[in-house]
Amino acid sequence: MKIGIIGAGNIGATLTRRLTALGHDVRVANSRGPETIADLANETGATAVSAAEAADGAELVVVTIPMRAVPHLPDGVLDAVAPGAPIVDTGNYYPQQRDGRIEAIESGTTESRWVSEQLGRPVVKAFNNIYARNLLERGRPAGSPDRIALPVAGDDPDAKGVVMALVDELGFDPVDAGSIDESWRQQPGTPVYTADLDAPGVAEALAEASPERQDSFKA
Repeated sequence: MKIGIIGAGNIGATLTRRLTALGHDVRVANSRGPETIADLANETGATAVSAAEAADGAELVVVTIPMRAVPHLPDGVLDAVAPGAPIVDTGNYYPQQRDGRIEAIESGTTESRWVSEQLGRPVVKAFNNIYARNLLERGRPAGSPDRIALPVAGDDPDAKGVVMALVDELGFDPVDAGSIDESWRQQPGTPVYTADLDAPGVAEALAEASPERQDSFKA
């Protein structure tokens, strides 16, 4: 699969490593230019490109940048994706630690709904509730007793299905977490966040989640 990754931080770099190792054709970009991620490209065989080029012809795009940076992506950054390509949002809203106050989210818009509105595209929420190191190291074959499960939320069943299949390929059990407006259930501070649960545990944790954010994740 031809995959574009916008963002080369912890999760973006980890997905670059994992997806190239699985044989996917990965183009990766960051905000500072392709020359600054030449080492990652050389290590993995991915192609380092500008953010404006990362999604060109991609069959799936991962947007994995700080939430405050999403509105500042290049205009039309997703215009050249392949028809029907899922757009994966891995982002988390950290108002105190990183992002500052985003009024729409504070007023009740789900984080990934807000990202979708900024991008002008539907998104699928995934990979936001696991530490990068565990995403890199703890994938297991299907049926393994210690296989971690990851929630995947989205409105388009086809797009969500593609992302869930990719989660499985990476060595994790995908769990359907409902619509994008329910994706708050996997945000920071919820029972599923960084908990590394199995599939039944993820389903239970999603059901137990409260929309009230913990104090450390409030603006």
